[in-house]
Amino acid sequence: IEQPTFPKITEMCVKMIRRVNDEEGIKKLVNETFQKLWFTPTPHHDKEAMTRKILNITDVVAACRDTGYDWFEQLLQNLLKSEEDASYKPVKKACTQLVDNLVEHILKYEESLSDSDNKGVNSGRLVACITTLFLFSKIRPQLMVKHAMTMQPYLTTKCSTQNDFMVICNVAKILELVVPLMEHPSETFLATIEEDLMKLIIKYGMTVVQHCVSCLGAVVNKVTQNYKFVWACFNRYYGALSKLKSQHQEDPNSTILTANKPALLRSLFTVGALCRHFDFDQEDFKGNSKVNIKDKVLELLMYFTKHSDEEVQTKAIIGLGFAFIQHPSLMFEQEVKTLYNSILSDKNSSVNLKIQVLKNLQTYLQEEDTRMQQADRDWKKVAKQEDLKEMGDISSGMSSSIMQLYLKQVLEAFFHTQSSVRHFALNVIALTLNQGLIHPVQCVPYLIAMGTDPEPSMRNKADQQLVEIDKKYAGFIHMKAVAGMKMSYQVQQAINTCPKDPVRGFRHDESSSALCSHLYSMIRGNRQHRRAFLISLLNLFDDTAKTEVNMLLYIADNLACFPYQTQEEPLFIMHHIDITLSVSGSNLLQSFKESMVKDKKKERKPSSDEETESDSKSGSESESEEEASKPRRLRKRVDSDSDSDEENDINAVMKCLPENSAPLIEFANVSQGILLLLMLKQHLKNLCGFSDSKIQKYSPSESAKVYDKAINRKTGVHFHPKQTLDFLRSDMASSKITEEVKRSIVKQYLD
Repeated sequence: IEQPTFPKITEMCVKMIRRVNDEEGIKKLVNETFQKLWFTPTPHHDKEAMTRKILNITDVVAACRDTGYDWFEQLLQNLLKSEEDASYKPVKKACTQLVDNLVEHILKYEESLSDSDNKGVNSGRLVACITTLFLFSKIRPQLMVKHAMTMQPYLTTKCSTQNDFMVICNVAKILELVVPLMEHPSETFLATIEEDLMKLIIKYGMTVVQHCVSCLGAVVNKVTQNYKFVWACFNRYYGALSKLKSQHQEDPNSTILTANKPALLRSLFTVGALCRHFDFDQEDFKGNSKVNIKDKVLELLMYFTKHSDEEVQTKAIIGLGFAFIQHPSLMFEQEVKTLYNSILSDKNSSVNLKIQVLKNLQTYLQEEDTRMQQADRDWKKVAKQEDLKEMGDISSGMSSSIMQLYLKQVLEAFFHTQSSVRHFALNVIALTLNQGLIHPVQCVPYLIAMGTDPEPSMRNKADQQLVEIDKKYAGFIHMKAVAGMKMSYQVQQAINTCPKDPVRGFRHDESSSALCSHLYSMIRGNRQHRRAFLISLLNLFDDTAKTEVNMLLYIADNLACFPYQTQEEPLFIMHHIDITLSVSGSNLLQSFKESMVKDKKKERKPSSDEETESDSKSGSESESEEEASKPRRLRKRVDSDSDSDEENDINAVMKCLPENSAPLIEFANVSQGILLLLMLKQHLKNLCGFSDSKIQKYSPSESAKVYDKAINRKTGVHFHPKQTLDFLRSDMASSKITEEVKRSIVKQYLD
């Protein structure tokens, strides 16, 4: 019993079981595998096989301690649902066997904990067994009803290690689910549970308090109706808060307040936790009193959100979040809206406070979802004459209104530098979308942006939401694709740790894949949508679009690294680059020439010699433009002194520059788009191995089948637009105009 099972078996089980929500084929395979491995009844005499099974399950549960147990719940639900209508129910029988044997194992571990040599191992096993029992209780609490009295003494576990606290919390969670299902439990048993829970609430920290108050809520509200017992506890902490508020109002710098800070933090948390599970405005609690308890609690907690100590503010906001679960209408109060929205939208507000507000919204939505699912189950049991849809709509209407209030600020939290803020904001949006509380189109660009997050878990979650939206609303993704690309650039700006380095649009790993590759893969299947998307991106490079240079670099990176599959895709881009260059490129060169000539004329009339020189100069320029517009290998070969020729060209143009440097900077800025397109075309040509004739022959109006061949990508071809990177790194757009900067711009012009 004390020997852990083979780690490799556990590791394999963990990897397999996490695929329980995968595509249908894999899901079926996972269900079948674990039904054979764990959920097939074991012969009663084969104790060894049962022990192996128990050790394997608890090992896997222990291994998933940090990543969550959704997989176990999903697996158990899938298997139990599959045999709902069957006369023989092997999974149910296996679950009963497992639960009974897990309880036996717990008692054995408890006995062996006195053996100091194995204390650590057995303590870990004890936690894993109790956690597994909780997971069974969550799906089928009836299995644990006969063991409730065996579990109750574990509430008195002396807490000295993290494992001891986990035992208490899991036992409290089991009793919360199981006690209300017991038929005629003894009064002594119930009174003991209430007293044990109250002692734990008074003595231990936040996690224990939270689970014990929740358990007390189930026991008192559903079984004992011992409201006076809870009312006394509430008044103890509410009274302490009122007193501390008065002291703070009299003297905010009082040393008494500093000494009483632990009591203040505990009171804020406990008052909120009690308000989450009990409605103290019921007559059962306050009797005939006309005082509105929820308003009084709101006033008290709001007072402490303005405290100078951030820890106090955080606990007050946690307390508010609890209270809002019992009374969601409080979130419509103006002072609450102001508090939440100011914390979320103010760039200078504390990260901890932002996270706590997002956690509050997340917990409210999770609780509301659970409540609605339970209500749905209850009504289905009762009768079909009730209007079920209407029942759900009342509750979801409230949630929807609340989320409309805070939606914009939650979405804007995607642009925060801290990944934890982005993580909770994404959780809130995912819950909101899954419950259908808002129209999804407004979230699409933000989800596209979050699909570029450096953390794979967040990327995958955002991408999954987009896939779900695309299934239900075809065309929404395409409609918001360009806006999403622009927003993804903002996200990358926010998380860019080194502001001097330009934001890039590909992953800095072996794949060098485009940050928006998932977006492109969603759009590419529809030729019309794909082309419209690519043209919209290329239009941003037009000098009239006035797009900032770093965003153009970011978009060019994506265009260079998108997961193209057929030859038509890059050829279409190159074709449109040529069109853009022929118009924008020529206009840009012409405006530069005109600014030079015009400015020189303003200063003085040139001599006839200079005019001749200028004419010859412009002739040589147009020739060099013609050369530059050709692919590199088709340009004229120059002789060995090409460097001195280039130097002569630069010097000649330098003489014609105007004194007013504004047109120079304007040119340097605007020309980056043109240069990026030139580089992008060259990159795609190198990457796909296209010949010049193939590029020239391509026509977008031709049948799709002509260019339907797969791309043969070349390895080791990277997109590196050096001139644009230098331009951004040197911050040329805002630098002083020196001779060196002028020479650089002239070289750019000649290129």
